[in-house]
Amino acid sequence: MVVSPSTMAAVRASGAVPNAEFLLSAEGVRKEFPGVVALDDVQFRLRRGTVHALMGENGAGKSTLMKILAGIYTPDRGQVCLKGVEIQLGSPLDALENGIAMIHQELNLMPYMTVAENIWIRREPKNRFGFVDHGAMRQMTEELLNRLNIAIDPEIQIRELSVASRQMVEIAKAVSYKSDVLIMDEPTSALTEREVAHLFRIIRDLKAQGIGIVYITHKMNELFEIADEFSVFRDGKYIGTHASTDVTRDDIIRMMVGREITQMFPKEEVPIGNVVLSVKDLSDGRFFREVSFDVRAGEILGVAGLVGSGRSNVAETIFGVTPAKTGTIELFGERVDITSPTVAIKHRMAFLTEDRKDTGCLLVLNILENMQIAVLQDKFVKGGFVQESKIEEACETMARQLRVKTPNLFERIENLSGGNQQKALIGRWMLTNPKILILDEPTRGIDVGAKAEIHRLVTEMARNGVAVIMISSEMPEVLGMSDRIMVMHEGRVTGFLNRDEATQIKVMELAAQ
Repeated sequence: MVVSPSTMAAVRASGAVPNAEFLLSAEGVRKEFPGVVALDDVQFRLRRGTVHALMGENGAGKSTLMKILAGIYTPDRGQVCLKGVEIQLGSPLDALENGIAMIHQELNLMPYMTVAENIWIRREPKNRFGFVDHGAMRQMTEELLNRLNIAIDPEIQIRELSVASRQMVEIAKAVSYKSDVLIMDEPTSALTEREVAHLFRIIRDLKAQGIGIVYITHKMNELFEIADEFSVFRDGKYIGTHASTDVTRDDIIRMMVGREITQMFPKEEVPIGNVVLSVKDLSDGRFFREVSFDVRAGEILGVAGLVGSGRSNVAETIFGVTPAKTGTIELFGERVDITSPTVAIKHRMAFLTEDRKDTGCLLVLNILENMQIAVLQDKFVKGGFVQESKIEEACETMARQLRVKTPNLFERIENLSGGNQQKALIGRWMLTNPKILILDEPTRGIDVGAKAEIHRLVTEMARNGVAVIMISSEMPEVLGMSDRIMVMHEGRVTGFLNRDEATQIKVMELAAQ
C-alpha cells in the first residue's frame, strides 16, 4: 500500500512513527533520461541517527537518486519508503512536509533576497494584519544561526556573501525545517578546513537528535571522519554498502571506478621556459592589494589561501572580469591592458571559473554550444562564416578525450552531472589552445577518477609550454601538482614556496598570517 505524502505528513505531525528498521529506503529504483539510464535497479537504506555517505564517480547516479528521495524526480520504477511506509513524493514541497530536506551541490538561494527571507520563504511569520513580520523573522533567523554558531547577518543579501557563507545559509535553511532526513550533496566543496570542522560539529549534533543524514562527497578523508557507513554506485548501478570502519580508501576507490587509480597527481618535471605572465603591484581596491608574481612557460603555479584571501579576485582581474585599480600586467614582456575577457582570450588566456553554475555553464544551451563559445570569433570562422562541421568534430574529439558522459553533444548541459559539466568547461578552454591557463578550483565536486584525468591533462598542457595558474582549496592537489606555490591571506601575498620545500604546515602558516 502506497501512502500519500499528505497522509504521511499527518502521521509525522501526530508523533506516531511506524516501527521500521530504516528511516528512509529505496528499493529497485530505475530512472531514465533521453538516451541515458541514470539508475538501474538500485537500492539505498538510511538508519536513524547515522551519517550514510554515498560514493561514486560523476554520472554514477548519486545525485539522481537523491533528487528522487527529495521529490524532484519521479522514479520510473521501484519504491521509496519513509519509516517503513511506501510513499510517492510528487514535489520537493512534499518531501519537505514529510521531513526530507536536501542541500544541493549547486546552491539554490535567491541572490537579491536577504538571508532571513531565503531561510523562511513561504513560512514567513505574519503580524495580526497578515503582513510579514520582519522583526520576528529576524529574531527567528538570529536564534537559528546562533544555535548553529553561524556568524552571518540575517539582513544581508545573499549576493553579498561568499560561496562558503552561502553554503552555511543553505545548511541553516535545511535545519530550519526540523527534518528527519537531511541530504547533503558535496556540502564542503567551498568550505575551509575550519568551516568543515564547524559543519561536522553541526552534523554530530543532528545525529545525536536522531536525524538521518545522507552525505554525498568525493573527499575520502571526510568519509572516514564523519560517515558511519557508505554505499557505492557505479554507472547507475548499486555496487555495495559497508561500514566505514571495515574498508580502506583504496577499497572504496576500486569499488567506485572498477580499477586502480595509481597516480592521482601525475606531476612531471618539464622544462621551465621564459616568463609568460608578469603581474606587478596589482590591486582592485577592494579584495586584494599589491599582488606581484611571475609565471613561466611550462610552470604550474599553485595558489593557496583560505576562503576570503582574494585568490579568485586576482584571477578575475587578470582575465578582465573586474578592473584593476593599480598595477600592471605583462604578457611575454610587453605591458597589456586586459579590459575584458574578450581581450584576454585574444591574448591566448583561458579562465576556468570557480562557480560553474553561475559563471561557467550556459545551462539552457547544449554541450556543443557551451564548448564552442570561446572559439566562435576566430579559430573556426572563415570568410565571416562559422565552419560548423569542423567545430563539431573538434568538440566531439575533446569530449571523448575528457570522457564527458553524455549520449551526444546536443544534450542540454544542465542535464549532466556536476563533474561532467566541469569537464565540458575545461574542454571549452582547451579548444582555444591557450598560452596561459587559469584554473579556479578545477576539480571541485569531481570524483577521484575524473580528478586524475584532469590532473594528467593539466600536466600535459604544462609539458606543451602552457603557463598554468591553479587555485585550489585542496591541499593535496596544491602540493601534488605545483612547481611553486603562492600563498595569500586577506588580499595580500604572504609568501612563495618551491615544490621541494612545500609542506601542508608551511602553507597553512603563510595562509594564516
